[in-house]
Amino acid sequence: MSSIIAIIRLLSAFILIIPQIINPLFYIPSMQKSYFEDWSPEMDYTHEYAINIKKDSNKDFVILNLADIQLTNSEQFNSVGKEAFEMIDNLIEEQQPDLITLTGDNAWSAVCYIELVKFIDSLNIPWAPVLGNHDGDGSINDFWCSYICYESENCLFKFGPYDMGYGNYIINITENGKIIHSLYMMDTHSYKNYTTPDGKTYEDYDNLWNNQIEWYEWAVKGTNTLVGRTVESTVFLHIPVYEMKEVYESNYDRVNDKFTDVYAKGSFGVIHEIPCPGAENNGFFDLVKELGSTKNIIFGHDHINSGSVVIDGVRLTYGLKLGKGCYYEQGMMGGTIITINSYGKATVEHQYCA
Repeated sequence: MSSIIAIIRLLSAFILIIPQIINPLFYIPSMQKSYFEDWSPEMDYTHEYAINIKKDSNKDFVILNLADIQLTNSEQFNSVGKEAFEMIDNLIEEQQPDLITLTGDNAWSAVCYIELVKFIDSLNIPWAPVLGNHDGDGSINDFWCSYICYESENCLFKFGPYDMGYGNYIINITENGKIIHSLYMMDTHSYKNYTTPDGKTYEDYDNLWNNQIEWYEWAVKGTNTLVGRTVESTVFLHIPVYEMKEVYESNYDRVNDKFTDVYAKGSFGVIHEIPCPGAENNGFFDLVKELGSTKNIIFGHDHINSGSVVIDGVRLTYGLKLGKGCYYEQGMMGGTIITINSYGKATVEHQYCA
């Protein structure tokens, strides 16, 4: 009986949202381009370039990150979907966040995507997603997913500069009119072809592109110039940076489930599957260290990893997977909380749900 009810709910939802599914499909490539920004490294960075959110000076600014919700049609309309949304409700009630972020692989189909977006938007809290490798894969395409988010009332999503993927944008947290912390939302795309030394090609996960890295450097330096000092920042991605795999391979004790040596201090969470970044190191993390702004990089992608480790002063953190969509591990579900104080300093912790 429950499966029949789930099918009826799915069909009903599909019928009701047909206009929402169809509308973005009429945007031919030349029309789609109008949603993106023109950008060049010669442009001046201005206060108006970023989205600005005011922090209450009487309390910390709280971000709730949700990773890899990834419900399928069958899951969306049965107990799995119900539990996922209840989990989000409980996290909201406990944390009272000022902003919700989603680090990709948000939903598996067009119907699920619209249902998730409607639910998150109904919470009446500003929210900001990045796309994962499965968003456009499992629904219609990346533009369609971006458009659904962009059109939502409380969503801060911007398409960002053209030819960098979908959704590279900046959120500045301000207090008393001054920028105290920047959030860089960046698209790590899906897959790309790599070439081996002997000339063979193979497909693996993508990464940040060179022009995105250039854009990030431009924005960090521009923000620092505006403020007159180095502003602390956090980067939100889907696919992890290459260094997470390196530290796992060199300094993670699989038997005792913990980071070792200098990486043990301040680390938390576990790594239960081999990290899956892009196949090559694109140098982004080296730039992050050189610029000295970003102190936290938050990502998802690998569902049964919750590890957080500091490498050369930068904390790399797997966002805790939300719910049982796709694959999961019992006891490793919930949300990740980023708390920012009036000095712009951020701390990160996981909020586990039963």
